Amino acid sequence: MNKTILVTGAAGFIGSHAAQALIQRGYRVVGVDNFSDFYDRSWKEMNLKSIQGDKLDVEEIDITSGDEISKLVRLVRPWGILHLAAMAGVRPSIEQPAYYAKVNVEGTTHLLQAAVKTGVEKFAFASSSSVYGNAKKVPFSEEDPVEEPISPYAATKRAGELVCYTFWHLYKLPIASLRFFTVYGPRQRPDLAIHKFTRLISAGKPVPFFGDGTTSRDYTYVDDTVCGIIAALEKVQSFRIYNLGGSHPVSLNELIAELERAIGKKAILDRKPAQPGDVERTYADLTRSSHELGYTPQISLPEGLRRFVAWYNEYGHLYKMPGEAK
Repeated sequence: MNKTILVTGAAGFIGSHAAQALIQRGYRVVGVDNFSDFYDRSWKEMNLKSIQGDKLDVEEIDITSGDEISKLVRLVRPWGILHLAAMAGVRPSIEQPAYYAKVNVEGTTHLLQAAVKTGVEKFAFASSSSVYGNAKKVPFSEEDPVEEPISPYAATKRAGELVCYTFWHLYKLPIASLRFFTVYGPRQRPDLAIHKFTRLISAGKPVPFFGDGTTSRDYTYVDDTVCGIIAALEKVQSFRIYNLGGSHPVSLNELIAELERAIGKKAILDRKPAQPGDVERTYADLTRSSHELGYTPQISLPEGLRRFVAWYNEYGHLYKMPGEAK
């Protein structure tokens, strides 16, 4: 194929899986990552080592450095850019809203500007199901109004979508804005629920359990997400928003029960009040992504959790979180 894709956030969870899949599809992949201290660098280094048999060079650059991004894009001259780098997480964004805006909005704008100047042909932007806020109508459709984000993180992702649309309108750069729905699987960030719960249940430690357990999420196995990412990058011809979810919401109570089965151990729950900024539910309408991209999730939650726990038992326990014993 010999086409080059620049992947930002390439050392991260979704980024490392996407880079690996693109390489296996015949693309040349150049990665970008700033190895942020949002979580320990060793996790990202482990992600890169996990890309067995595939060579991936990752440039250590911060996407908020417009000059460095512009220089790299000019040097690489990619056919496409897969922009996954971002400050993630609803709760931390409440504590650092200005920094989230800088990385997620300004950083995205630098990449779009570099793409236009260099003649990049395709651009895919990682958005989030959080843009739907607490919408009453389910499942969430790409055509629904998304004017009421309830966290700074969600607001920055919606802002990123709007900037992407502007660059399509002005320069006709084809852009897929991908709304991810609670992606999980091997290499998942250690701060995310499934990874954190697995670590704590396995160690016999209390699991922080927010609310009454009825909040629900549309969990999506990472391999399914990556299939959607690649299809969108290859097929998008204009500005288009796509939901990439599992379309099967699961409550927090159900998730804990499934994890207990996968791990073979009961959870000790540390019940806490619901957290501000957390949405009540997510639920992807896949009509558009199924019709236009051929996107059809294949991995059920029980199977995905079995795969994650198997990975965790082999690798995850080797790395510690701050304040936790190895």
